[in-house]
Amino acid sequence: MVVGLGNIYVTPDALGPKVINEIDVTRHLINYLPQYVEEGTRMVSAIAPGVLGTTGIETVEILKGIVENIKPKLLIVIDALASRSIERISSTVQLSDTGIVPGAGVGNTRSEISKNTLGIPVIAIGIPTVVETAVLVNDCLDVFIQKLQDEAKSNDYLNKLKEEDNYEEIKEALLPKEYNLIVTPRG
Repeated sequence: MVVGLGNIYVTPDALGPKVINEIDVTRHLINYLPQYVEEGTRMVSAIAPGVLGTTGIETVEILKGIVENIKPKLLIVIDALASRSIERISSTVQLSDTGIVPGAGVGNTRSEISKNTLGIPVIAIGIPTVVETAVLVNDCLDVFIQKLQDEAKSNDYLNKLKEEDNYEEIKEALLPKEYNLIVTPRG
């Protein structure tokens, strides 16, 4: 069974539910129309259970009920992650066979989804889609400081920068690394 974690209505958290729409589910075909299924096809089911704020139910509680009833052999859980580096946004894939704790990366920790809580193996696949402002500022400062060091500007230049609006200078330093992101606050 494939599980897409996240909130479909919040763009950076919609990865899991969007992936579910791309899964080739076969459980219903094997159960009800076996004559149309190629021999050796695996039984696959998929669900995007939503989030606690929408359903009022912990995701692990929903999954326990499903696991009890359909008895999948394996759970593959897909979720968006928070990163501690701008470079990892949409460019890193994290794989784990120990499960996942939804919301942990943004301080909204939910109940663990793992073999311990569900009784079947859980493979977690995560892709970073967000960073905190502190990470963003820290990474951008590193890039900007490196630019200043590379240009070996004088202290007079640094004092002048401190007094001015440095938007264009900072943007110029960030663009080559594609770090000039648009950031939105939590709603």
